[in-house]
Amino acid sequence: MSKFKLKWPGVARRPYTLMIAATACAAAWSASAQDTIEPEAAKVLAAMSDNLRSMPTLSVNYDADQEIVDLEGQKIQYSASGTIALDRGKGFLLTRKGPFSDAEVIFDGNTISLHSKGMNVYAQVQSPGPSVEAAADELRVATGLDAPGADLLASDPYAVLTDGVTKGTLVGSAFVGGVECDHLAFRTDIVDWQIWVSKGNNPLPLKYVITTKWVTGAPEYSLRLSNWKSAGIGAAQFKFTPPANAKKLEHVHADVTGDMLLEAGE
Repeated sequence: MSKFKLKWPGVARRPYTLMIAATACAAAWSASAQDTIEPEAAKVLAAMSDNLRSMPTLSVNYDADQEIVDLEGQKIQYSASGTIALDRGKGFLLTRKGPFSDAEVIFDGNTISLHSKGMNVYAQVQSPGPSVEAAADELRVATGLDAPGADLLASDPYAVLTDGVTKGTLVGSAFVGGVECDHLAFRTDIVDWQIWVSKGNNPLPLKYVITTKWVTGAPEYSLRLSNWKSAGIGAAQFKFTPPANAKKLEHVHADVTGDMLLEAGE
C-alpha cells in the first residue's frame, strides 16, 4: 500500500452537523435564540448572514491556525493558507499552500476531487447531491475534513451558526487587518466561538475562532479571511481533469492535526 500525506487545514467541529439545509430567513430567528443572544449581537450576525447569502458567487483568501495539545500538554499550532472560490449553483474550489503541499479540493456539482499538484496524485468522492451543503457534508463524512469556514458558506449561515447557541454577546469594536469590526462571542455546550464582522454596509466575517473547551488545554481553531470578492468567479475552475500520468488513489481520511492521508492499494 502506498501512502501520501496531504496537508489540509482541519476544523474544530461543532457538536452538531456543520452544514444544515436551512430555509428559514435569517431575520426570523427562533424564540430560544432571541432569549439567548443579545439583540445587538443577533442583528450584526443576521446582517452578515444576509450579505453572504446575497452573493451567488464569491471568493476569499484565508489563513488558518489549528492548535493540537500533545501528550505532554504542550500546545502545537499548525498553520495553513489558501483560497476559496464558490458558485452556489455550480461548485467550489478550495486551495491550500504550505511547506509540505500544494493541494486543492474541487467540487463540480457531482464529484469532489482532492488533488496534490506536487505529488501528482488525486482521489475522488461522489457527492449525494448537487448543493454546496451536500458536498461539504459528504467531504466531512467521507474524509473527516471540513472546508475552511464551511458554516459561513452555507445557504443560511445564521441558522448554522446559532444552532445550539446558549449565549451570544456583542463584545465591542476591534480591528482585524486594519478594518474596524464588531466582535461577537457565542457559547454552546461543547464549544465557544467568536467572530469579527466588518462594520458598514458590506458586513463580512474577517476572523473566526472556535474553542473546544472541554478538551485538555482548550485548543482553538482560528480562521482569518481577506480579499472578499463577489464577482469574477468562472465556472471553468470547478472542473477537474487529472493531469497526465496522475495517479488515482483510493482512500482519504484525516488525522488529528487536520492532515489528509490518501492511500492506494497496490
